[in-house]
Amino acid sequence: MKVLQFTIPISHDKSVIAEKVCQPYHYPYLHRHKETQITWIQQGEGTLIAGNNMHDYSAGDIFVLGANLPHVFKSNPEYFVQDSNKQIEALTIFFNPEGTLAPLFDLPELKSSKMFMQQHQQGFKIPHHITDKIAQMMSALKNASGPDQLIQFLNLVKGLTNIKSKLDPLSSYGNLPAITENEGIRIGNIYNFIMQHYSEEITLEDVAKVAFMTPESFCRYFKKHTGHTFISFLNEIRINEACKKLIAHKFESINTVAYKCGFKSITNFNRVFKYVIGNSPRGYLDSYNNNLISLSRAAS
Repeated sequence: MKVLQFTIPISHDKSVIAEKVCQPYHYPYLHRHKETQITWIQQGEGTLIAGNNMHDYSAGDIFVLGANLPHVFKSNPEYFVQDSNKQIEALTIFFNPEGTLAPLFDLPELKSSKMFMQQHQQGFKIPHHITDKIAQMMSALKNASGPDQLIQFLNLVKGLTNIKSKLDPLSSYGNLPAITENEGIRIGNIYNFIMQHYSEEITLEDVAKVAFMTPESFCRYFKKHTGHTFISFLNEIRINEACKKLIAHKFESINTVAYKCGFKSITNFNRVFKYVIGNSPRGYLDSYNNNLISLSRAAS
């Protein structure tokens, strides 16, 4: 089944949908739906925009997205190059605790699971140390049918509910307005434009033209539907890309990364980086390298 814009096609004989996709890139438009979504990225890299925040993703990551949380998995630019031969693969589970499954979640035995879902409406990323376990449960659900699929679903819900780690929400903005299909496509086009041209000089007038709006109208519209100003979103995109480039060790210096990500001043880059990440570029890179060393020692 294909995930349609803003509507998950629930078949009459199933209350849980397991969908495997293999395609050149992820569905490119911002959308939301009443179903809770659990997505396991099996192949591909990019940026997940959930609500008003963004998160890198790569193979092995699993995300839980609460019902009605606006989101888009945006594949990296190289996935949109013609004849790139790149492909994404993902397994997604859709279910609606307030729909046909409501009587199930109202059972006393599932009270804690229902509370868990309600407490994490803004979504979360599955902690790395249990991704293999959750991935196995998702695969078992997809491969089952009839009553066995429902049993596997309960196992998955139990696995999520038993997570003891602190789960940071994917989005910190809980009151985004409803998004129509046309608005989702328009905002998706805005996101696409900014993410494709973040390394260049982008003006408010440039992005307003993409939305077919005046700059003043665009500012109000974008803030209302994303929780971001244009500048704050552009800065987060640039810093997000800078983090990828820093840990990839493909550039000679932090200054080079700053200029490659659209910053004209290293001072401004350092200031914005510290504001978005909470650490300096050098501190972020040192912390990442130290974590790699610690993991390597623990493995050996």
